[in-house]
Amino acid sequence: MVEFLGSNLMKFLAYCILFSFVTVPLVEGRVRHYNWEMKYEFKSPDCYKKLAITINGRSPGPSIIAQQGDTIIVELKNSLLTENAAIHWHGIRQIRTPWFDGTEGVTQCPILPGDTFVYKFVVDRPGTYLYHAHYGMQREAGLYGSIRVSLPDGESEPFSYDYDRSIILSDWYHTSTYEQAAGLSSIPFVWVGEPHSILIQGKGRFNCSTPGIEAGLCNATNPECTPYALTVIPRKTYRLRIGSLTSLSALSFEIEGHNMTVVEADGHYVEPFVVQNLFIYSGETYSVLIKADQDPSRNYWTSAKVVSRNSNTPNGLAIFNYYPNHPRRNPPTVPPPGPRWNDTEPRFAQSIAIKSHQGYIHPPPQTSDRVIVMLNTQNRINGNVRWSINNVSFNLPHTPYLISLKHNLLHTFDQSPLPEGYDFANYDIYSIAKNVNATTSSGIYKLKFNTTVDIILQNANTMNLNNSETHPWHLHGHDFWVVGYGKGKFDKFKDPKNYNLVNPIMKNTVPVHPYGWTALRFRADNPGVWAFHCHIESHFFMGMGVVFEEGIEKLGSLPTSIMGCGDTKGLHRP
Repeated sequence: MVEFLGSNLMKFLAYCILFSFVTVPLVEGRVRHYNWEMKYEFKSPDCYKKLAITINGRSPGPSIIAQQGDTIIVELKNSLLTENAAIHWHGIRQIRTPWFDGTEGVTQCPILPGDTFVYKFVVDRPGTYLYHAHYGMQREAGLYGSIRVSLPDGESEPFSYDYDRSIILSDWYHTSTYEQAAGLSSIPFVWVGEPHSILIQGKGRFNCSTPGIEAGLCNATNPECTPYALTVIPRKTYRLRIGSLTSLSALSFEIEGHNMTVVEADGHYVEPFVVQNLFIYSGETYSVLIKADQDPSRNYWTSAKVVSRNSNTPNGLAIFNYYPNHPRRNPPTVPPPGPRWNDTEPRFAQSIAIKSHQGYIHPPPQTSDRVIVMLNTQNRINGNVRWSINNVSFNLPHTPYLISLKHNLLHTFDQSPLPEGYDFANYDIYSIAKNVNATTSSGIYKLKFNTTVDIILQNANTMNLNNSETHPWHLHGHDFWVVGYGKGKFDKFKDPKNYNLVNPIMKNTVPVHPYGWTALRFRADNPGVWAFHCHIESHFFMGMGVVFEEGIEKLGSLPTSIMGCGDTKGLHRP
């Protein structure tokens, strides 16, 4: 009898193990522990001295280097003294840990000055990701960094290279986030303006001879603003992981004289294609392969130029340094000027070109259960300039949605349903709206769990004549299939017939081009509450976002560490 039970138990256990491998890939991971302290320090990333938010004294902050399946633990001490904080792990889906998504007002209360908060989550997919502040407009003060997740030992990618490098592109203002937020909220409206500099891996160069600069603030010989140098060995192939965390700017990135082969986007393998310059929008990540196959006796310029805005911001420059040349040796050439800022065709063409790699396609559902069309407009509300979705501008509540929904504190946010479309027949996307007034709401979209949702992002004219801006939209907690792009007004009867349902790329951030539309499809299969918003810092601050709720009832008890604000004060236990 014991033998019978033993043999059958072994068979049952073997079957369970086999079944678990078939349904959920099991990856044995290690625990990676980080101790971070964030604080303000005077920095000169572009030679101009101003306060920046650092992590352990650095901006960009320390990189998280991990393997698929690893558990990341970050003990984050907030030493900002007078500011709350939160950090979002951009591109990490937070499966079974929605409370550690790091979105203040959505998934957690902010981290108070002097407090230490512990984030703990699993990096379940290989790829290139980011982290950054998600409180107020702190991201543009320098609080950001990169996350690189590699495959487990013994597994390979569908491309080869000799070395792996990461850089982050960002834009940089000399005005503080407080000044900018006050201007955006004031009557009359004060726009943030164009950035003073573009930074490549935290380094740029502002012209210290600019009239009106206070003596001692700008020092062109400061080693902090020495151009970043990416050193390469001749004839070797490099995987360059590029992330953009600009607060405003869309960028064109190029390395003088070198082609780039795009192989990854937001953690998914791309059917490779070659570019001379890569268009990248805030919140996106790409991997490109670059072969160091040019004249090795010199260095080359790396350039990042603002596109989609008529900007006076100088191109960001770095050095593509061929060893053994000195990394500070300037190239003998003039830096590449980059494409025209208002040439939309190549940007649209790149978006269309990004397809999922053959052999790594995640087939999308062929139909959707719900379609939400989101008209992106600029509006006025009680004299303030705001951004709106279907004429509704988003306001964060004081009590985070995740806690309100789990603890039935429904009085803490608006319960009225949000519009799922606009007046398709009569709205002219090419003109300033006849009535620019809108309303505000803290309401959310409640999604039925495990259903398929289509989102159509429809761009339109701003409140300025003949002007439509590029908006990069980022979805928390999910990847989505990018099933279509189009120019003009989305036709809900004709355009879905042309969706790419064969090999669409999956992403977490995607642009909607001027006077165009972008169609996304995702499964509402990750229990939690998730933000979906424009990744331009000032636009989200001005209301350009929404929140999705799905499967809250499937979550267990929430950690009390995320509580302590709004109506959760009585629920918090230190």
